[in-house]
Amino acid sequence: MAVFNNVLELIGNTPIVRCQRLDTGVCQLYFKMESMNPGGSIKDRIGLSMIEDAERHGRLKPGGTIVEGTAGNTGLALALVAQQKGYRLILVVPDKMSREKIFNLKAMGAEVVLTRSDVTKGHPDYYQDLAKRIASETPGALYINQFGNNSNPYAHEFGTGPEIWQQMGHEMDAMVFGVGSGGTLTGLSRFFKRAAPHVDLVLADPVGSVLTKYVNEKTLDSTGGSWTVEGIGGDYLTAISEFDHVKKAYAISDRESFEVARELLKLEGILGGSSTGTVIAAALRYCREQTTPKKVVAFVCDTGNKYLSKMFNDYWMRDNGYITRQSTGDLRDLINRPYSERDTIVVRPAETLTVAYQRMKLYDVSQLPVMDGDQIVGILDESDVLMKVIDNPTAFQAPVSDAMITKLDQVQVSTPVNALLPMFDRGHVAIVMDGERFIGLITRMDVLNYLRRRAQ
Repeated sequence: MAVFNNVLELIGNTPIVRCQRLDTGVCQLYFKMESMNPGGSIKDRIGLSMIEDAERHGRLKPGGTIVEGTAGNTGLALALVAQQKGYRLILVVPDKMSREKIFNLKAMGAEVVLTRSDVTKGHPDYYQDLAKRIASETPGALYINQFGNNSNPYAHEFGTGPEIWQQMGHEMDAMVFGVGSGGTLTGLSRFFKRAAPHVDLVLADPVGSVLTKYVNEKTLDSTGGSWTVEGIGGDYLTAISEFDHVKKAYAISDRESFEVARELLKLEGILGGSSTGTVIAAALRYCREQTTPKKVVAFVCDTGNKYLSKMFNDYWMRDNGYITRQSTGDLRDLINRPYSERDTIVVRPAETLTVAYQRMKLYDVSQLPVMDGDQIVGILDESDVLMKVIDNPTAFQAPVSDAMITKLDQVQVSTPVNALLPMFDRGHVAIVMDGERFIGLITRMDVLNYLRRRAQ
């Protein structure tokens, strides 16, 4: 096995894995494992290509500053390359980006500027417009602009495309991908148009993006929607996008994307991200529509380890309506962590306040039911801990029983939702009971999540 000089030499030459367990109809589906790039995504290819092109043409000097707006993995790719080459990197990212990505970016030395995800191109807070403005106001900075940078599709025309074609032994019938900046689309289109024009190019697109309608109906709708999947989809056509060779597009909902990504892990052992879910969902639709066998390649665009707090988190999925329980018609419909399922985070009376504090931090909760066996005997929240230790930090070693509240706001499961509001006004949570049996807690946020799910 070869020894590499640095991680940048690991970019590209990712393997292809044959699908074994997902239902692909008469077709055979293959996964191009771009998640195995050192930065965890296909964007490593363009991060390296764009920076090295800027170096060759003198637009980027040693120790210089790179600025980019990114809604996905391009930021991580640029951070990887910039780190290795000694550049300062400023990234403007929409506030829907997963926490894991933001933590990763900062850990690699990137400066992260969060901006709104609910505005479109032309608005001063739109991530691309803001990045361009920051670059213009930063002396010597390069706005690398993946959306209009020709070295972006170059990486795929002369790298990714030939690589796939060679790995498949020049035997394949379709290629499925998503579009963010348009680099993958354009690079693959140029390569396959030249090397294998019979290969169907198939677009995987989030519901809400304008690109599906543009491909299938040749019309551009200016009224796009919103979607939760990160890194693909668009509300306009980027400067480098070439759609002429794309045969068909599939609009994939957030729910289907997340479900397919979770199935990909469960059945194939492949941990892919949210855009991967969209791409594989579209690939499965294409495969199942075919009446004759075809060899289809689809990208595993990125690794799913950046989405563990989102689509691989059952509680996040439930909060956002992507996983549903059978409705009971009472307050149980509002409880995200039912005690009967051992999902409720609890503490015991004899445990220390340190343990309670650590549990609150670990599970990102503000209050804990205090359980003696299966009986709720108190409630402990952040304020209770604070009041106990503010003048005596050694009190962290005191038992929970010394700080817990024993006068409990209990309600029965049949209680109307509106009846919970006075409890919230008093700064309390609702303790839901079924007779004498503890069911779970309801907070303000639980009610808001419930109401939002009903409105969807």
